Amino acid sequence: MIFAAGLGTRLKPFTNTKPKALVEVGGTPMLGRVLLKIKETGVGDVVVNVHHFAQMIRDYLSANNNFGLNISISDESETLLDTGGGLLAASGYLMGDEPIIVHNADILTDFSLTEMVEAHVCSRADVTLLAQDRKSSRTFMYDDSLRLRGWAKTETAETIPPMLDTSKLKSFAFGGVSVVSPSIFPHLSKYAEEHGQVFSTTPFYASECSHLNIIGYVAELDYRWFDIGKPENLLKASESLSENQFLK
Repeated sequence: MIFAAGLGTRLKPFTNTKPKALVEVGGTPMLGRVLLKIKETGVGDVVVNVHHFAQMIRDYLSANNNFGLNISISDESETLLDTGGGLLAASGYLMGDEPIIVHNADILTDFSLTEMVEAHVCSRADVTLLAQDRKSSRTFMYDDSLRLRGWAKTETAETIPPMLDTSKLKSFAFGGVSVVSPSIFPHLSKYAEEHGQVFSTTPFYASECSHLNIIGYVAELDYRWFDIGKPENLLKASESLSENQFLK
């Protein structure tokens, strides 16, 4: 599943006339780059959620013959559901036995998705999160075995669950890519019943980590990673592409 419904407010003025997922890096819209990266893993079925300039995304996919993939659209035109609500809303397309790659449309990276999926399967995790050792004011907290134990906001000492003792936990930022098993959908449904249909996966994972096996994945090899959600990051990503074509 690719999250492509965001408003892209941090990327204005680029997103005044197009969705964030169609902002170009090196002449190619981000949605196309992410779809091609996912296709490399052998995935054939993809769900893309839409909200902001939804028809433009439909037209882009159609113009590119869906990149040779079976693409379903999870339409959030009426209400933007955030990542947790969006994942739950798309569950009808995602049910089955296979793990699901979940990728933000604004993340440009070249690490191996195949290796991440293999790690997810081998660990028998419910959720595997791309864990990054980078500076962030909001981080997931893991134990020594990289099992998720909660979330913390350093600026305010806020934690989920409340009063979480972080002194012996490892802090990693989330890299916007995850692998989830269909086993999480009943938990998502229950969470939505208690908190409403619009919610982020972040508080959901932090709240449910005692009931779900959620692990952090740290890629073994160095890789490039850009969140193109801000103009300055978009520029850095474009410069990186012009210097070296390792990123696809």
